[in-house]
Amino acid sequence: MDGWIRKETETVTQVTERNGVVLLTFPALDRLGMVRAGFSTRHGGVSTGHLAEMNFSFGQGEPKEVVRENYRRAASALGVEPESFVLSHQTHTVNLMMVREEDRGTGVFRERPYDDIDGLLTNARGVTLTTFHADCLPVYLADPVHGAIALLHAGWRGTIGQITGHAVRRMGEEFGTRPEDLTAVVGPGICRECYEIGEDVAERFRSALSAEEAAQVLTDPHRKEDGMHWQLDLGAANRIFLQHAGIPAEKIHVSGVCTRCNASHLHSYRAAGPLSGRNAAFLSLT
Repeated sequence: MDGWIRKETETVTQVTERNGVVLLTFPALDRLGMVRAGFSTRHGGVSTGHLAEMNFSFGQGEPKEVVRENYRRAASALGVEPESFVLSHQTHTVNLMMVREEDRGTGVFRERPYDDIDGLLTNARGVTLTTFHADCLPVYLADPVHGAIALLHAGWRGTIGQITGHAVRRMGEEFGTRPEDLTAVVGPGICRECYEIGEDVAERFRSALSAEEAAQVLTDPHRKEDGMHWQLDLGAANRIFLQHAGIPAEKIHVSGVCTRCNASHLHSYRAAGPLSGRNAAFLSLT
């Protein structure tokens, strides 16, 4: 397990093994002393075959009890109750849902009565916000002043739709959160070198960013038969949009761990295609 997290990213992302489950954890969140946070790896679960060993999606053909056992093991590693998980229902929107104590277990032990939810927020203890990832980025937000958190799923659509800004504003409305109070972590996801996009997507980012910012996010222009292509840095884009939302640069931490580069440790859609399993991001208040 040693050596797959690059030295330059270790200050943001660390490999942690608890009760036989391997998680990625984030020192910037741990230092707050108010949350339990993690990002799953493929190690420590009971999934088999191409989903081995740890898949958190109920939609990939595994028996439900296998997936539930993965949640139980994750709960043990995180130090939370298995019934505490509340799952998103992701469709690449910027829709957010307030999670309350009565939502405990939704998506794992009972059906979700909602859909089209790519971000979750709460100030309730006893719930564990959960989003799913197989190249798209998780974004963790924690407000230690008001005791509130949010967890977001940010692919290119959610990123360009500025789900981060929506979440910061919603936390202000619901909890009194000020952007300067927040610590943000942009978790593991596909890296710039692995993420090629077409001109149509690139133009949407150029329209939302300054020329200087776009140059940080869009690199290596190259022409193919269907037109210009670019490499997209989703981590940098989310860092910029978090700053647009008012979070100080020094309180934004970008993991830099690539799911596709590390497909033996993390599920990656670009590596495995539609059969890919799903990693999960977890965030709860202590």
